[in-house]
This record gives sequence, C-alpha cells and structure tokens, in this order.
Amino acid sequence: MADVSILKGLTPAATNAVGPEDRRAALRLMLQIRRFETRTKELFLKGVIKGTAHSSVGQEAIAAGACPALEERDFILTHHRGHGHTIAKGADIRLMFAELMGKASGYCGGLGGSMHIADFERGILGANGIVGAGIGLGTGAALAEKLNGTGAIGITFFGDGAANEGIFHEAMNLAAIWQLPLIFFCENNQYGLSTRTEDVTAGPSIAARGDAYGVPNARIDGNDLAAIREAVTRAALRARAGEGPSLIEALTYRWDDHSMRANLPSYRTGEEEAVWRTVDPIVRLEAEMTERDGLSKAAYDALVEEAETEIEAAIDWAMEQHEPAMVDAMGYVAPARPTISTAPPPPGDRAITYVEAITEAFVQEMERDADTILIGEDVGRIGGIFGLTRGLHERFGPERVRDAPISEGAIASCGVGAALRGKRVIVEAQLWDFVTLMMDAIVNQAAKARYMLGGKARVPIVFRGPQGAGIRLAAQHTQSLEALFANIPGLEVYAPSTAYDAKGLMIAAIRHDGPVVFLEHKLLYLGQPQPVPEANYAIEPGRARVVREGHDCTVVATLAMVERAVQAADRLAREGIEVEIIDPRTIKPLDMDTICESVRKTNRAVVVHEAPLFGGFGGEIAAGIMEHAFDWLDAPVTRIGAPESPVPYNDRLEREWMPDARRIAEAVRKVCYRR
Repeated sequence: MADVSILKGLTPAATNAVGPEDRRAALRLMLQIRRFETRTKELFLKGVIKGTAHSSVGQEAIAAGACPALEERDFILTHHRGHGHTIAKGADIRLMFAELMGKASGYCGGLGGSMHIADFERGILGANGIVGAGIGLGTGAALAEKLNGTGAIGITFFGDGAANEGIFHEAMNLAAIWQLPLIFFCENNQYGLSTRTEDVTAGPSIAARGDAYGVPNARIDGNDLAAIREAVTRAALRARAGEGPSLIEALTYRWDDHSMRANLPSYRTGEEEAVWRTVDPIVRLEAEMTERDGLSKAAYDALVEEAETEIEAAIDWAMEQHEPAMVDAMGYVAPARPTISTAPPPPGDRAITYVEAITEAFVQEMERDADTILIGEDVGRIGGIFGLTRGLHERFGPERVRDAPISEGAIASCGVGAALRGKRVIVEAQLWDFVTLMMDAIVNQAAKARYMLGGKARVPIVFRGPQGAGIRLAAQHTQSLEALFANIPGLEVYAPSTAYDAKGLMIAAIRHDGPVVFLEHKLLYLGQPQPVPEANYAIEPGRARVVREGHDCTVVATLAMVERAVQAADRLAREGIEVEIIDPRTIKPLDMDTICESVRKTNRAVVVHEAPLFGGFGGEIAAGIMEHAFDWLDAPVTRIGAPESPVPYNDRLEREWMPDARRIAEAVRKVCYRR
C-alpha cells in the first residue's frame, strides 16, 4: 500500500519559501488546473473529447509550485499527464481545450491532442506520449541554451515509471558531465499505470539515484507548495550559475485512474485513496492561507467561481471552433526544403575520397552557420572510427564537436532537443546498426514533432552513419536499414553513392529544417578519390542521377550497388546489351519520374539493393514502375536483394550473400531475352 505516512519523514520547507501574494496566485492556479481536469473528464465521458486524456487531479501543487519559479525565457518539457504544467507555464486554456477536442484552432491544429500540447513562444516545448522521452529532449534543449549563453534553464517533468527507463540514466549522466542547466523533476504519484512504484524501484528512492551521477537531489512532499517552490528555486539558482543539473522527486498521488479511458480492474484500495485525499494540496493551501493570511470563505469561494467561469468560457469558445481538413494537416508533415537556386557545379579536376567529401561538407556548413553542431561517440579527438570528423574538434572546439558517452538513446534525444531549440545538429551513429538504440528519438520524436505539434516545430537534424556489408563485421555491424526509415512520414532518407553526391547531399541535409537520415556505405569509404569541387554546393533531394545511358534495360541501384551495376553493364555491353543505370541518390523523396522515363525508353527494369529482398525498398520502386510505366513494360520488373538471413561473418559467405555484378547481369539477361 502506498502509505501517506511517507510524507511525514520529509524535511519541511522554510516558512518563508512562499509569500502571501504568491500563495494567493498559486491557489488560484491550482483551482484553475483542477477545474480544467474535472471538466475534461466530464467532456470525455460525454464524447466531446475523444481518444484519452490523463488527469493531474491531486498533483496540482507541483505545477503551481514549480513553473512560477521559472522565468519567461525558461523552458519546460512534460509528459502525458502535463495539463497542469502547461497551464502553469502560461498556456492559453482556450487553445488547450480546442486541442483536446481535435479542433483546428487548438495548440497543435487538432493533430496532437492531450498528450502533445506545445507553445514554443512560452517555452512549452511539448508534452509527450512516450514515457521518459522528455528527459532526453530536455538535455538537448538545455545544451542549446548553454551554447547560446542565454542564461535560460529548463525543467523536464516525468513520472516515477520513467525513472526506470534507460533514458533517465543516460540523460542524467549526459547532463552531469556536460553541466547542463536542467532540472529533472520526478512526479512520483505512487503508481506506473497499475503497478506500485515501490514494487519496481530498487534503491532507497528515485532521488537518491542522483548520487551515482554527482547530481544534487531532494525528495520532497509533492503536495506542499512551499516545499516545491523552495526545491525548484534552489535548483534553478544552481543551473543559472553554471553548476549543472539537479534532481527533484516529489511524492504525490493521482486521484483518478491512469487515464480517462482506463477500464482496469481495481488496483488500489478505497482506504488508500481516501487517506491520500486527506492531504489534498488545495485543501492544505487553503487551510494555510486561512491561518496565515486571513483568507475568508467568501474570498476562497470567489477564487473558485473565477476559475470555473474562466474554464467554462474556454470550453464554450473551443466548442465553436471548426475541425481541421486533411489538406491542411498534410502540410505539417515536413517543412519545405530550402530553395537551391543554382545548379551544382561540375565535378572539376580535384579528386578527394567519399570520406573527405563528407568531412568537407561538415567544415563548410559549420563555418557558414555557427549554430551547426555535431554529437557522437569518439567524434572529437580521433575523428570517429572511420575518420569522417577528423580535424573538426581542433577547428571548431569541443563545444560544437561533442564527444558523447556511449549512450545512443541520449545522444539522439539530446540532438532532437537541441534542434527544437534552434541548433542544426548532426548526430553520428558510430555504426548504423546502433541506430536501433536511437529509434524513439528518430521515429517518435524527430519525425513526428512538426506534424504532432501543428507545424510549430523545426527539427533541423541529420542522423548519419555507415551501413552495409563487405568488410567482415558480421550481422550486428552490417545491416542495410533504409526501408525502416522510408516508411516513416516526416523523415527524409539520403543515400549518396559518389563523393560528389555525398558532399552536395550532406550540405542539403544540414540546411533542411526537418530530420534527415543520411546513409553512407562502408565500402564507399574505401573507394578511390573522385572529382569533387571545392565550392560549397547543395544537391536538390529527389533528383535521380543517370549514371549510364542505355536502351535495353533500366537498372535502379543505390549506394554500393551502383558500382556493381556499372560492372554488370560493362560485361553486358560486350554482349550487345546496353543498360541504363539510375541512381536515385535519395530514397525519400524518390524521383520516380526519372526512373519511369528510363523504363519507358528501355521497356525493362531490374531493381537492386543490398538489404534482404523481402520488404526491401526495391519493392517500392518496382510498385512505382508498375503503377506509372506498366504499359511500356515488355517483361515483369525483377528485383535483386540479399537472402533472408543476417549477414554472415565468413568472408566467402559474405561475398555470396551480397548482390554482385554477376547476379545483376543474369537478371538483366533474363528480362531482355524473355519471350
């Protein structure tokens, strides 16, 4: 049983932690939050608010104590139970209700709902439906403020359940070593959905976990306004002084079920719930103000009436708003790319490697834009295990080329948070297989932020790293994962096969205001120098390259498969078969026009990629050809990919596993000689 007696052993707040005027403002705010939550539940039960919402009734003191301790320039990140925090940070309750009702006038255009309210002008960087996600995003937002020297700090609110997520530990470590101006605020309401916190949390407390990272921490009464204000004020002073993060665990209790949608079996006793209601934060504050400030019943009733009137007016306004249209919603998926007004220059005579071309793109963009930063493991002094960031640490310093701990989740989340706060971020996955540890940040946060937050968010971030087989690194270091990311709305996926394209597309990716997955093949790192101009140039995404012209068959190939397609075409030319090779260069956006124009000329198509055939991106290209060039086909589209197995370690088996020039040539012969 989550016993209320745990509050008795906590150190009481100083008697002067909150003055009379602040107490009055806090009481009014708490009454407003409670009325917002109770009316939200009523509207949900009536079907006016759909989906679900999560009530913070019983926890109002935390929002009213913490957020007013911040300055206007400061930021917060919150979680699925975040209505109180956003109201306390100054959000417009009319826009909040409109969002909960799915209206176009809502904070996020009716596209985010209860769990995703944001107001960037007020420093509300978003609530979040993923447990613990705001913890990692908060490190990035705090990093941006530290780099910009704004003096701003932030609070990332999370629940007790999130304290058992890996991102809690990764982010705490990252914030501590980088001395970030961030307050980690855990609202321990005793239950993670239906599981008692004490049953799943090792150690003396969540707050005590800060000791392992050298982070000052406090466990406080989360229903005591003064205790909250005092703890947050102390932590804020430390953060503003450059002394780094603090961790606060506030013990409280949610009166309602986990969510308004829940129809779970009873998991709390009536006795337990009744006992916790005796420490209602509103009743406690009212009693204190009656004793200390002479608050009369009439004055209290006036505050209640004022809150109710304001909430009802907001509901009435929201009810009158219209719903969003799909055409408008689609406009929020991804930001417009910057216009590339001039054609990229010719390659010229200067030859550099694929690796050097990407490094040069980093240098030129970091010189051009001081907000561009790079985060990754070993990207600093040694320049990464493949050398792509070599020399950047010395040139731009450790603040902009940041060696991070081995914490892929924290690295990626930090990058997204910094991008949300105005930085242009390059995140390196040391090997692309490790990107699977970054998936929440990429798929749930970066890709969805602009849409989910109604077009408010800019997320200029590039996730890059080496993928593919061919250098004997076995199954966990050699995967080709482009199809995973191509299926995620909001992401763009670039896959250059030449040094020239690698530089121009990397520059385009860094300048884009949305997230880009940038794929580099390890075999291309080993290639010979190729012509690349010194000029700073960008290549427009979604423009395929005709590698070789021909009239008998179109071969569409990406990354390392492009050179193998060229080798096959050379063999076939000796047999009188002229192959046209198309390199899409970007997988998303995909230039189906150029591919289909080629197929209409050759009447045949072979699509090759390194990933296993089933579910590979070649299926999307083949489907596009069938939809847009079917009448010109003289043979079915043929696909080539790897077998349905992980990459083998044995060198002979690995070569056999990867598609090669021989297999490409065989496929072309079959479609050309098909009768």
